[in-house]
Amino acid sequence: MSRTPRALAAVTLSVGAALAVSATPATATDQDQPYFTPGAPGAGDPYFPDMGNGGYDVAHYDVDLRYDPATKGIRAVTKVRAKATQDLSRLNLDFLGPLTISSVKVDGRDASYTRTGAQELEITPPKGLRKNRTFTVTVAYSGVPQTINDDALGTSGWIPTADGAVMLNQPFGAATVFPVNDHPTDKATYTFVLSAPENLTALANGDLRGKSTENGWTTARWHMSRPMASELSMLAIGKYDVLTGKTLAGTPNLTATDQALAIKPDDAQKFHDHTAQVTDFQAGMYGGYPFTSTGGIAVKAGVGYALETQGRPVYDLFRRPGTIPRGTLIAHELGHQWFGDAVTPARWADIWMNEGFATYSEWLYSEKFEGTPVQKSFDDLYATPAADGLWKGRVADPGRDHIFDGLVYDRGAMALHVLRKTIGEESFSALLKAWPAAHLHGNASTEDFVRFAAELSGKNLDAWAKAWLFSEGKPAL
Repeated sequence: MSRTPRALAAVTLSVGAALAVSATPATATDQDQPYFTPGAPGAGDPYFPDMGNGGYDVAHYDVDLRYDPATKGIRAVTKVRAKATQDLSRLNLDFLGPLTISSVKVDGRDASYTRTGAQELEITPPKGLRKNRTFTVTVAYSGVPQTINDDALGTSGWIPTADGAVMLNQPFGAATVFPVNDHPTDKATYTFVLSAPENLTALANGDLRGKSTENGWTTARWHMSRPMASELSMLAIGKYDVLTGKTLAGTPNLTATDQALAIKPDDAQKFHDHTAQVTDFQAGMYGGYPFTSTGGIAVKAGVGYALETQGRPVYDLFRRPGTIPRGTLIAHELGHQWFGDAVTPARWADIWMNEGFATYSEWLYSEKFEGTPVQKSFDDLYATPAADGLWKGRVADPGRDHIFDGLVYDRGAMALHVLRKTIGEESFSALLKAWPAAHLHGNASTEDFVRFAAELSGKNLDAWAKAWLFSEGKPAL
């Protein structure tokens, strides 16, 4: 994500409000046996205890969604294919906001459900689900999705625009649009089947697998074939100009610009070409591009940030209509495709591994294309007075309300530069490729990274990690 402060949304989420909506009681049998137990209602992340759930692992989401401009709402059916990791009597999905559920089924049979707490959809299947069994939950629902406003973290979820909507989900937001296990540790593949009036374009992560028009409505099918954290999913519906092609290295490239931004065709082409150039440049440093296509979407959404949505970042340019994303911003968000998307933090406290690497990607871009040495980028920041807010907090544990603060971005990048000086150019260059390759499409923690870098370089990195990652204050050089 870019570091531009997030704008506030027009609608505020009241996370303390509890909903209680129940369907017909379950006709349970063996889930009442002692070896069947409920899955946990959270993933155990201390920053966001309500996010995620336990007892199962999602393999695939199939989101079939129809957007109606007349109501600004949606009608959708989401299928969640998962495997039980325990003998389940009951399971939870994250689902919040005012959407009305019309049915919940488990493996095609009606299931009872209750909406409770901040965001829990509690589902009791007709029969208990044995450990290692694959099952499918199907939820049908409709309404106008919620826009989340968080005082510290800004706007996410369903963002209405002048002619449609954008879905942006970091750190939370996916659960406003579809039922989901909303924690980065449960990655899954995705299919989005998006229907809208034929004068609108529907975009999502992944590759376009087909499009058809009937009775004035166009349906587009998008497929993300690589595991993706829910906070990296996206969709955009509205009037967009779309460009397609390939990078010089052969990676498919799709960019789109919101017509409301009034971007000239030549500039849209520059955005498209620059995206391709940066993708190939970074692949040379970080290893093969980790997804099946690259690209970017320029929107006029009013959220005030760009986001590294998987395979196709979203850039909000509402404050800069008629312009395209600057090179360093493209480098930042595309750098995330390796650091944050392909390798995703195990905990939200580890987000510096996303933002530190993405900021360092800006520095590497600036050195290559703008003539600013990486060392100068470091020195300029290190000159910041010790009393400045940059030096407050711990990089590897910034706190829930500070995951988008400067210490995560700037000090994260500075920590990487000191690591580079500590282990040497050869080892650091090898690390940039080896780390994302070792944890491709998985999750890792700060401790995993420190241990990996130490083993690769043969250096003891305890002092570096203590000074730059786990301690407050301005480290001495």
